[in-house]
Amino acid sequence: MVGHNKGQSSYRVAFRHRIMRLILRPVFRLLFRILCRVRVVGLENVPRRGAYLIAINHASLFEPPLVLAFWPHAPEAAGAVEIWERPGQNILVRLYGGIPVHRGEYDRKLIDAMLSVLRSGKPLLLAPEGGRTHSPAMRQALPGAAHIVDQANVPVLPVGVVGTSDDLLKRALRGERPRVEIRIGKPFRLPPLEGKGEARRIQRQRNADQIMLHIAALLPSEYHGYYAARNFDEARPTAPVNESEVQASDDQKLTAR
Repeated sequence: MVGHNKGQSSYRVAFRHRIMRLILRPVFRLLFRILCRVRVVGLENVPRRGAYLIAINHASLFEPPLVLAFWPHAPEAAGAVEIWERPGQNILVRLYGGIPVHRGEYDRKLIDAMLSVLRSGKPLLLAPEGGRTHSPAMRQALPGAAHIVDQANVPVLPVGVVGTSDDLLKRALRGERPRVEIRIGKPFRLPPLEGKGEARRIQRQRNADQIMLHIAALLPSEYHGYYAARNFDEARPTAPVNESEVQASDDQKLTAR
């Protein structure tokens, strides 16, 4: 799916993935509409073009396909490598063309793949928590998302998903039609990482926490978890961005093919 040459950002969506996205996204939109009561808030905050990181909370396996199905266009998506080994899910992520991420491991090739997506002017969906929490309460983010944002120099678009849970499908099949919401915040910039060693590591984690705080601001209090009210005061202010800042100029990005 992603081609990367040293010293150059290149990005290519395989033809089969483009075709499958044209099929999968409307099919999943229809399924979610049938099984659930879906509400999407904040679509006006989604940039029409350009690179940005879509950061979501991740309580169950349903948030990524839900957001991808209802996004105005088809973003790229990164997920835990374990998904590629789960029956059913592995077929879907391969058809869509996702990027497998090894949680808690440094993988230069996969980092280059995600950076290639963003540097080529495309949005990328990522769950900073690194995996499902299996409960509404969020856990602390891994620092990887902050590293990607810093290296690619792109804004973050926080997205809070409400109403999803591990038993969502069972509840829906019982006829409950659970209410789910996608709440899209405004894009913002993180402070640049400075220094080296431990100081840089601390800043990276602080930036990752700021991403989660922006997501938490979109969610009910029971979702805040690690980022409960006492932690909101710890966040440094981050600057919102205009859409013109998100849109990359022609000489800064490569056209997706």
